[in-house]
Amino acid sequence: MFGGTAAVRFRPPPSLWSGRRSLGRVRAEKTARLSMAATVKEVKLKPVEATPETFKDFGQVVGASPDGEEFGPQDAQLDLSRGTPRFYIMHLEDRPLKFSTITHHASVTQCLGSIGGHPWYLGVAKPSIVGPSDEVKKDGSVDGRNIKDSPWGHSYVPPAVDDVQVFRIEGSKFLKLNHGTWHAGPLFKADSMDFYNLELSNTNVVDHTTHNFRKKNGVIFSIEE
Repeated sequence: MFGGTAAVRFRPPPSLWSGRRSLGRVRAEKTARLSMAATVKEVKLKPVEATPETFKDFGQVVGASPDGEEFGPQDAQLDLSRGTPRFYIMHLEDRPLKFSTITHHASVTQCLGSIGGHPWYLGVAKPSIVGPSDEVKKDGSVDGRNIKDSPWGHSYVPPAVDDVQVFRIEGSKFLKLNHGTWHAGPLFKADSMDFYNLELSNTNVVDHTTHNFRKKNGVIFSIEE
């Protein structure tokens, strides 16, 4: 104090303080994003040719059969009982051989195949939906891995980085994905491709659980040919 008068400190109006705090948050979020981008690891995967044997842990590979052949185990074993089936042609563009998210559907077996038999790729991991037979520990884990609740009414264990594989598909064949099979794709080298897709009419609305490897594991995947 000077001359017995208390010093008066200038305090910016509330709106200015709010703006400064907002700017601070923006800067902090930007720094966090840059830090994460700098630490993201690229995992390169070599594709495996999809055959009934190599793909059996994830679903089926179904090829052409003679006309008139009776239904058997070589045919797609479908479950479309929980809604209205939807069979349509899906047009995709710009799907390069990289991915960082992976998805599963708990209520339907999905079928995917390329129109014309052109080569394409699919990243996959085994189903990890938690069922009645799974032994859940007191800490809420299965086999040492934490359980997550899907917004669509089921529980699951997130896929591990080491669980992910990539398959290459070409020719007159399609894939049937088991319930809960994690999948990323279709991916391809062409500018665009068309695929036939069999699922339920609302699969992508009410049954679409996704795991983000970039955010949760600091990893992106690339397919090495």
